[in-house]
Amino acid sequence: MVRIAVFDSGLGSLSIINAIQKICKSEIVYFADQKNFPYGNKSKKQLTVIIKQTIKLLEENFSPDLIVMASNTPSLMIKIKNKKIIGVYPPIKEAMLLSKTKKIAILGTKTAIASKSLSNYIKKFNFSKEKKIYRINSSQLVELVESNKFISNEAYCKKIIMKTLNKISKNQIDAATLSSTHLSFLKPLLNSEFPQVQFVDPAETVANNVLTKIKKNKSKKNTIKIFTSGDATLFQKNLYRLGIKNRVNFLPT
Repeated sequence: MVRIAVFDSGLGSLSIINAIQKICKSEIVYFADQKNFPYGNKSKKQLTVIIKQTIKLLEENFSPDLIVMASNTPSLMIKIKNKKIIGVYPPIKEAMLLSKTKKIAILGTKTAIASKSLSNYIKKFNFSKEKKIYRINSSQLVELVESNKFISNEAYCKKIIMKTLNKISKNQIDAATLSSTHLSFLKPLLNSEFPQVQFVDPAETVANNVLTKIKKNKSKKNTIKIFTSGDATLFQKNLYRLGIKNRVNFLPT
């Protein structure tokens, strides 16, 4: 049986877990590090400490075969020398291939969007000058997901989405990367408000990377155990509203 630990600062991991469970059976340990939510406003130094401690915690408690760092911000900014780690990265190339205007947006957290790490990542693709990439701080959208407002207050969410993504219509952007795993939950609202834009989710790419790593060493069925470093009772209530009835356990960091 393959054991995969998946973590981020909260609900974002679920978008990755759903994609993994669609293509391969495994035992998943899901750790929502809500004590440190949001990762997207931490400095590189703070994130480095948090991520290294979290990986150590998961290895000591669960001995996973793979660890999915289900957050774009640390995946971009922190270099971890561990062959078990699979990160999540902005699907920039895929978005540019889909774009007819050759103007795309990266929707990410405040820290990721402003980082030199993202600049270096973009440079790898060596895009020509006529191809434009707009960085959009979407930390407020991440908050909409973690607070469950995307379920309880759709009108408010639409207002925040339009305010945050006003660059899209102004700049003829027709493709955008969902470069926070939380943003996957907003895809129906994003599609509704911006039907001219293709929103590209990296979850499927990550799931395929997992499948490649585990090869034929699959489990007979999907199982999941859920842990949080925050309020387990509150997190359980939020998950229940998403149709997830698994017990949530507290895991101190």
